[in-house]
Amino acid sequence: MGSVVVSYKIFPIDITVDFEDLKKKIEASLPEFASIYGYGEEPIAFGLNALIAHIKFPEDKSGLLDELEKKLEGIKDISQIQSVMVRRTSR
Repeated sequence: MGSVVVSYKIFPIDITVDFEDLKKKIEASLPEFASIYGYGEEPIAFGLNALIAHIKFPEDKSGLLDELEKKLEGIKDISQIQSVMVRRTSR
């Protein structure tokens, strides 16, 4: 069975948001079957960076993406999220 990895670009509400704290909040909001595949950062403008979160889901579970996106949008340090890539992996 394969997995699906979704990459989200997560925009913080301010340049002062601590990404380590934000990562902990994201990990706490993950559904039971999801896990973090990796993180990255992307400069946006004027000192603002976006957090890139790669989240892995089992491909046979449905509805996890909608559930996760609602939870991510509810985190107070996040202004918006954008799905930038969805890919299948055998690992």
